[in-house]
Amino acid sequence: MSKKVRLGIIGLGAQGGMYAKFIKDGMVPNMEIGAICDIDTSKKDVVESDYPDVPFYEDYIEMMESGDVDAVVTTVPHYLHPEMGIEALKRDIHALVEKPAGVYTKQVKELNEFAQTKPEVTFGIMFNQRNNPLYKKIKEIVDSGDIGKIRRTNWIITTWWRPQPYYDQSAWRATWGGEGGGVLVNQAPHQLDLWQWICGVPESVYSKVSYGFRRNIAVEDEVTAVVDYGDGATGTFITATHDLVGTDRFEILGDKGKIVVDGSQVATVTRLKKPEQELSEEMDFEDVKKLFMGQMDTDELYTQEKIEFESSWGEQHSGVLENFAANILDGTPLLAPGSDGINGVRLANAIHLSSWTGEEVSLKDLNEEVYLEELNKHIKEEGKFETK
Repeated sequence: MSKKVRLGIIGLGAQGGMYAKFIKDGMVPNMEIGAICDIDTSKKDVVESDYPDVPFYEDYIEMMESGDVDAVVTTVPHYLHPEMGIEALKRDIHALVEKPAGVYTKQVKELNEFAQTKPEVTFGIMFNQRNNPLYKKIKEIVDSGDIGKIRRTNWIITTWWRPQPYYDQSAWRATWGGEGGGVLVNQAPHQLDLWQWICGVPESVYSKVSYGFRRNIAVEDEVTAVVDYGDGATGTFITATHDLVGTDRFEILGDKGKIVVDGSQVATVTRLKKPEQELSEEMDFEDVKKLFMGQMDTDELYTQEKIEFESSWGEQHSGVLENFAANILDGTPLLAPGSDGINGVRLANAIHLSSWTGEEVSLKDLNEEVYLEELNKHIKEEGKFETK
């Protein structure tokens, strides 16, 4: 293999086109475009104009078997990610799947299980927010035990405002059969991943979800989910696509401190001098009066640090591409192993299922057959696509 990984881009839409430009502009120094594939034959003219030395294919299998590529990225509709990932790995071609890894856990599990039979082939997922230096730092703080054991987490992420014309632009968008869901599978997968990557995978979830709440769509545009981590720790996740001004606020409360992230840009980290329970037990009533009246020096209780990073547009995506290529070339550990993709899909499935059944749903024992049955009921009701 050459010193650069030859990437085959499957799907030259907005995402695939962005990756192609990153590589062309030298933002991914250990990667080059090996070939581009799209079922839209008009994209051939785009490739000939913008990437004149790059072969174009209409069939992704033909591209994989051409000898032109060492790896592929699947910038295609969500349902196709597992299928294309498996086809690549079958041919010993490294696979980078887009988020989400799929729509339902059964198909993602098949991808993960097949990938385990090909340990010599690199399997990654485009969780570019794991390459966000702010969230990397937050994970380090949580993992180090600085804020202690997690008691509660909250993420309000409603900065996904989408007007009706966004949904009307294509027949597959915001459908059960074409896209597999709404905000949980389209806009919020990065937050579902980060939430679990940093705070841990919950044991169960109970949700209230509205479908076509403020938009003329079949899928969800408003979600409120409550998760249980066990041992009394809980979390909430709120997201929507109809909030014009939007909020992005992520809080992690531990028994020794707290992290608050605003706008995915600035984090305030509070570290208690002693565990909260000890501070509570040691205070006398005079201390409490001073605290409530603003007369106590809070430096005696905690320290605070503000964390902020500057990041140029595109660096997070291009960094995942570069890391993926580095793993292929020299074994550099992956920022986002492909097998991690099932966590976000499982949580999204469980949130849907809880809202459909009105019951709390276990993530450890999620019944994927029941979920698939319910999903197919919704696909049948749409009457636009074949069931899965």
